[in-house]
Amino acid sequence: VQLQASGEGLVQPGGSLRLSCETSGFTLDYYAIGWFRQAPGKEREFVAAITVSGVGTYSADSMKGRFTISRDNAKNTVYLQMNSLKPEDTAVYYCAARARMLAAERVDEYEYWGQGTQVTVSS
Repeated sequence: VQLQASGEGLVQPGGSLRLSCETSGFTLDYYAIGWFRQAPGKEREFVAAITVSGVGTYSADSMKGRFTISRDNAKNTVYLQMNSLKPEDTAVYYCAARARMLAAERVDEYEYWGQGTQVTVSS
């Protein structure tokens, strides 16, 4: 089971960035996916998650209306579209998978993790 997060970049406040999480070694159709992030000196925190069907999507309160998670099972890829970025969104972003239909918001509820991709929001 492998997850590869990509899309790292440096963007100005108010800008946008799309992250991708490419999966391999398992059938994405049976896994809920979550995005998390970790800033220096802080704990890893929940960003967004999506159910197996893709119908249910969830995001943390501070990201509602700005971040959108989606999935394309045919491409074995999950996306995180981030708009109206703020300096406090600067962090390493991770995608994670859990062999459940429903999404979750806790780090310990995910079994597999990607290596992380850096997002920096700065003028």
